[in-house]
Amino acid sequence: MTPRDAADASRWSDLDRPPLNAAALRRGLVREGGLWTAVDVVPRTGSTNSDLVALAAAGKAGEGSVLVAEEQTAGRGRLDRQWSAPPRSGLFFSVLLCPAGIPVGRWGWLPLLTGVAVATGLSRAAGVDTALKWPNDLLVTVGGEERKAGGILAERAGEDGVVVGVGINVSLGAAELPVPQAGSLLLADAVTTDRDPLLRSVLRTLEDWYTRWRDADGDPAASGLQGAYAAGCATLGRTVRAELPGDREITGEATAIDGDGRLVITTRQGAREPVGAGDIVHLRPA
Repeated sequence: MTPRDAADASRWSDLDRPPLNAAALRRGLVREGGLWTAVDVVPRTGSTNSDLVALAAAGKAGEGSVLVAEEQTAGRGRLDRQWSAPPRSGLFFSVLLCPAGIPVGRWGWLPLLTGVAVATGLSRAAGVDTALKWPNDLLVTVGGEERKAGGILAERAGEDGVVVGVGINVSLGAAELPVPQAGSLLLADAVTTDRDPLLRSVLRTLEDWYTRWRDADGDPAASGLQGAYAAGCATLGRTVRAELPGDREITGEATAIDGDGRLVITTRQGAREPVGAGDIVHLRPA
């Protein structure tokens, strides 16, 4: 077997998980005047976020660059948590956004904006009801239970850019889940697990929301983003525990998303505590 034959055999080794077609993705997503300027697919990498941050620093990537990996071996979530998944079992990608002219204080809305776009895009293309757990988790329903099927991580890229990474479990079966509480689009009875149309739908929806937000000078209320996030957020109205830096905890009802994208928790004493960072645990009703 020649090296080319070996590569092709590996590429098509799992017919239930065909490879992404980079050329077709570019034809469908990159257009004059549009947000997406480059779409690259690599067979394997540690972290698309790390790679795209490095490319931006080297001047080799500009706004609208999209980097997709068929397999990600050192994917990172919040608090430097790491995770991995079988090759071609999910969507693992990062995008570079450069919101020039938008006040930096509003850039914190970018991961929430991405969450709205991912949830909306997947609902349209996969026919799966999705919800958002503040601040960056995508939830699906499997067997009547909410399960995490994806996450979002935003990182600064120099002075002018933000790299937003997305990881979504698409075709993972129950035996492949990293933890029993995880989920996937397959387990949530998606109408398709074909990653090409799923990725296109997510990126087109992300372009739409980013353009709307940018045209409103990053104002989350004027752009409709604040309302859309609140409408799709499964955390609101729930009793939650916020585990904060410094071993501090807050327990109460999640009552609002404020203008800075923070989760507002109302304690039993009636105090309203805005939370900008921390782990949120959805508590079962007493």
